[in-house]
Amino acid sequence: MPITEDTPRQPVNPYGTSKLFFENALEAYDRAYGMRYMSLRYFNAAGADESGEIGELHDPETHLIPAALKAITGERGELELFGADYPTPDGTCVRDYIHVNDLADAHVLALKHIEAGNSSAALNLGTGLGCSVEEVIAMIEEVTGSKVPRRMGPRRPGDPPALVADPSHAQALLQWKAKRALREIVQTAWAWEQGGRQKARQA
Repeated sequence: MPITEDTPRQPVNPYGTSKLFFENALEAYDRAYGMRYMSLRYFNAAGADESGEIGELHDPETHLIPAALKAITGERGELELFGADYPTPDGTCVRDYIHVNDLADAHVLALKHIEAGNSSAALNLGTGLGCSVEEVIAMIEEVTGSKVPRRMGPRRPGDPPALVADPSHAQALLQWKAKRALREIVQTAWAWEQGGRQKARQA
């Protein structure tokens, strides 16, 4: 940790394997046909647009932050957390949470990079800072002023203890850097949960 673009790609679950498959295809098309690409390796995309008009809308909801917010509002039962015995400071998984608007900014810069005739690249998109599940829950409770109803379950197979990006390559190549921290991620997700989600369901 942190994970660089040169870290060997060894997925531990089907989701990671599917992403690696697609990266291999992009690399093959670049070699065979000169089709340039930018492979943007998201870490944990989270949050909602600051306007409150765009956010996560999954059914069922499996992502930590919106699931915790739904537990607070009573839209779901208590939140199940998966494992408190990982080799991390508080025993829960550590992830690099990146705001969706920071990801959108990176997409625009990546397209400009390709349009300018530059070569293909794979880039990590993250903050470079890891937050544990317990730290995320604590921030949610601070922002909302409410306790998250929760219970601790066993580990899920295929969950690595920690995944944190080294975003320095994206910073150097695209002059991009994440601007929003965990607090902004939770604040925008909460604003979406309180208003935007209901509007989206009615549309």
